[in-house]
Amino acid sequence: MQSRQKKNEWLQNVYGPATARFPERKYNFKTLSDYEPEPVYTEDDLEDFDPARDLGYPGEYPYTRGVQTSMYRGKLWTMRMFAGFGSAEQTNARFHALLRAGQGGLSTAFDLPTLMGYDSDHPFSKGEVGKCGVAVSSLADMEILFDGINPEQVTTSMTINSPANAIWAMYIAMAQKKGADLSKVGGTLQNDILKEFIAQKEFIYPPAPSVKLVIDTFEWGPKNLPKWNFISVSGYHIREAGATAVQELAFTLADGFHYVEKAIERGLDVDEFAPRISYFFDVHNDFFEEIAKFRAARRIYARQMRERYGAKNPKSWMLRTHAQTAGVSLPAQQPLNNIARVAIQALAAVLGGTNSLHTDAYDEALALPTEEAATIALRTQQIIAYETGVAGTADPLAGSYYLEALTNRIEKEAMGYIETIRALGGVEACIESGYFAGEIGEAAYRYQLEVDRKERIIVGVNDFIDENPVEVPIQLVDPEVERVQAARLARVRAERDPVRVQTALEGLRDAAARGLNTMPFFLECAHAYATLGEQMDVLRKVYGEYTEPVSV
Repeated sequence: MQSRQKKNEWLQNVYGPATARFPERKYNFKTLSDYEPEPVYTEDDLEDFDPARDLGYPGEYPYTRGVQTSMYRGKLWTMRMFAGFGSAEQTNARFHALLRAGQGGLSTAFDLPTLMGYDSDHPFSKGEVGKCGVAVSSLADMEILFDGINPEQVTTSMTINSPANAIWAMYIAMAQKKGADLSKVGGTLQNDILKEFIAQKEFIYPPAPSVKLVIDTFEWGPKNLPKWNFISVSGYHIREAGATAVQELAFTLADGFHYVEKAIERGLDVDEFAPRISYFFDVHNDFFEEIAKFRAARRIYARQMRERYGAKNPKSWMLRTHAQTAGVSLPAQQPLNNIARVAIQALAAVLGGTNSLHTDAYDEALALPTEEAATIALRTQQIIAYETGVAGTADPLAGSYYLEALTNRIEKEAMGYIETIRALGGVEACIESGYFAGEIGEAAYRYQLEVDRKERIIVGVNDFIDENPVEVPIQLVDPEVERVQAARLARVRAERDPVRVQTALEGLRDAAARGLNTMPFFLECAHAYATLGEQMDVLRKVYGEYTEPVSV
């Protein structure tokens, strides 16, 4: 109380007269989640904060300060650059270039036909093959994609959702053909279909069977690939669609808890599958809000997993997360400015305690990153890791009055959203009702109005505009890729055993119809060189295709 009185007296007697002489700038000080920070913070702003309960030590519940005891003193975050374009051969070459540059793990982007479950020679694929990622239509593509790469030594992340089971099976089949010990093969499958319905819209089947396929990986994964993270619950795409930091956190955790509940409903032991769940968050421009978001995420997750879902294993309480700098924040205008934006965002992710990180290339708004731009993005992480000193101590901003107050506020507001979603019937009900679309749309509209009114300045976009734009080289995808992919598919279909393919596809169809775990059947389809489109078409006939309801 004495502290509050002292702060109020300072604001009235010192700050007030000072700003009367030198007024505050006409600037929007609000965070991107619409929170107005105070001019100064003191211990009085942490009245409900108990350091022992809410902060603790790194590697200890509730993991506010990080999930590893030694954090970056023991092991740096994994530097994992997103890569994928054109043919499997082209992306394989980029993979090897990134590994030579010091990257610690691979992250694979797939093209739109692959993401939507179509083969490269399908009529719907025309003009899109290899454009936003690498084209993968069968095990033959996967074998070329990872040629010369040891799956026991290099972890691989794959950004794939609706066809995730099939693509994962192709990767596993590739590893098996190389003679790899699956118990040593590590990586991450995005496999988060709920955020597709909420934000990215790359879905195939209705929500219920789509979630069922995800839970198949929860059941099969720990027994067969114990080092693999079979899901990366992804807030990144929710944020890129226009959500605030608080909405991103709340909706992502709500999705994660939905998967946990569905796995428990299937009869799975939470402590068997939970340690292999990972998360994926965006890192936007609001420096302190982003740091606080990561800290609040770990605290909410730990408390919910232990207290609501009854997890006993401390590894089940740990929210392990990948992060990526915000592509949506990188404009095409004055693209070299994006190098600075990415560096600041990456620093926020590190200070927030991320476990792995992808830094966007400065030319992302123009085209796929050139090799030079991708290398600059990787060097940004390396400079942070080796030249700034921020990796020398865990959670170095802990105890900051402002940061702790902001962490508490984000935790409280995110939990409010989570409780609202539960009260409305859960995530699937909120998808069908348009709740998520409404919340994100309103936030995105408010932000755009602020930019249009110059209430929020974007350097080079709505202020500090350069009339002589800088020309930068861009990476173009050769249209020849489409012909190469079609020719490879034709060879695969001509050379494979048609009886084995048909038997494998019938097995998958039967498993889906009977509600069996589909992963063994996807794996057999992969080894038989059944194409992605053939497998997805089998499930389209069993599950049907989803059409999003119109939101008014």
